[in-house]
Amino acid sequence: MRQTYREAGQVKHRTLASLTRLPTPVIEVIERAVRGEQLVSAQQALTIARSWPHGHVAAVVGSARTLGFEALVDPQPSRQRDLVLAMVAARVLQPASKLATTRLWSTTSLGSVLGVEGATEDELYGAMDWLLERQERIEQRLAKRYLEPGGVVLYDLSSTYVEGEHCPLAKRGYSRDGRPGKAQVEFGLLTNADGAPVAIEAFAGNTADPATFQGQAAKVKERFGVAEVVWVADRGMLTGAQVAKLQEVAGASWITALRAPAIQQLVEAGSLQLSLFDSQNLAEVTDPRYPGERLVVCYNPLLAERRARKREALLAATEQQLDKVAAMVEQGAAGGRGGLRGAAAIGERVGRVVNKFEMAKHVSRTITDRGFSYARDEASIAREAALDGFYVLRTNVPEERLAAAAVVLAYKSLGQVERAFRHFKLSDLEVRPIYHYSEPRVRAHLLLCLLAYWVQRAMQQALAPLLFVDEAPPERPDPVAPAPRSAGARRKEQTKLTEDGLPVQSFRTLLANLGTLVKNRVIPQGCDERAAFDLLTQPSKLQARAFELLGLPLRGM
Repeated sequence: MRQTYREAGQVKHRTLASLTRLPTPVIEVIERAVRGEQLVSAQQALTIARSWPHGHVAAVVGSARTLGFEALVDPQPSRQRDLVLAMVAARVLQPASKLATTRLWSTTSLGSVLGVEGATEDELYGAMDWLLERQERIEQRLAKRYLEPGGVVLYDLSSTYVEGEHCPLAKRGYSRDGRPGKAQVEFGLLTNADGAPVAIEAFAGNTADPATFQGQAAKVKERFGVAEVVWVADRGMLTGAQVAKLQEVAGASWITALRAPAIQQLVEAGSLQLSLFDSQNLAEVTDPRYPGERLVVCYNPLLAERRARKREALLAATEQQLDKVAAMVEQGAAGGRGGLRGAAAIGERVGRVVNKFEMAKHVSRTITDRGFSYARDEASIAREAALDGFYVLRTNVPEERLAAAAVVLAYKSLGQVERAFRHFKLSDLEVRPIYHYSEPRVRAHLLLCLLAYWVQRAMQQALAPLLFVDEAPPERPDPVAPAPRSAGARRKEQTKLTEDGLPVQSFRTLLANLGTLVKNRVIPQGCDERAAFDLLTQPSKLQARAFELLGLPLRGM
């Protein structure tokens, strides 16, 4: 650092200090100060006016737009479309009521990203009504994307309970959620073979599963325009009566399973020889009661062991309860208080016990006015045990189109729908309980959940390398045996790390991690809001990898 000055009219120079050994940044600061620039600390120069969790919002909204969400819902831009996207994103991020959803506008960047910061609860309800009017067109677009002639269509039904007493769809029916005291709403989900959602429909809570099937078949053929498909549904849905109706539909094919009594009939008629499976686990048989159909018989020893253990546990639990009933009968016969007397009263109590675990068929009972005894029906148990591990699929799809192994895999693909129901009902999307009172709002709520599952499913597939899932499952050499896992999936489970050393996550924890990527509203010193700008926190290696997998840019989020 040198100084120039005048002395007696002459220009002279002198050295004030040597800066050679100082770091370059320090030298730059000294140079700016010498030139008269006023320097302040970063805390004084900039003010962070607001901060919003942003990374998870950018991931969900960006993924939805990559899928073409907005064009799917309505090609014309509108505030209602933005509100629908906001509700779907909120259900993936933090499922809650519509009122609680509006709170996300200020606690995350969701409101500002979609321009819906001031949206009220009533506006969201209005957007739900707007969405429901477009359900048919939305499902047609999904069907065009995911269904193809000759392809597999999966269909299954589930239910959820309803709070309140005014919803016309809420009826007393079988509760799959273990809430028998609550009114139920049924909903059917239709997907392709890979589990991509196509359509959803609500039914009254007392609707039987088979009663919903023919409407779905007509929907795919007439509304979606896909006539030749292979329907796959479980034995409770695609019953013999439904198959008979499906036979009348030109081009319709199906894969379903036989119930236990029908399998027993095959054994008794000699169509099914159990000794065939001493050395194999898959075979095709025929039976005159199923003309023009193929019966694919599978035997899984692991399933046999599981069923045997379950039956023994249920029998033991039933016997424990029956012993208590027997003690009460003895007490009643001795004249003690609290005892059971009379064949009718004893029979009623015994009936409740044997039906609780569905073991009535395996327990013989002797009931009198003053006595009760029971014993295991070993012959009944042996007949059932002989079929442990066996299941029989029935189909009219010709062998040249689907070999026996492919039929088994197609039926097992029903697990895709069951997986979707788990996401619907658990903490992912929280379809239950339903608080809406009007039927249209219930239907719109279910449609929102379907769209949210569609977005979340795509994100989980893209983020698979960071999640506890098998991103490259190997081919199944044996369709009956459990699906094998890849070496990469086993390694992730053991080490809890990815190949590049990043921690493996669940989808929920990864979203929470992305939420720590914050958008800050920064105002320079001495300036007003017009000079403010947004500044994103530095992404971590995990966050950068997640956005890379999603195909979304980190800049300009």
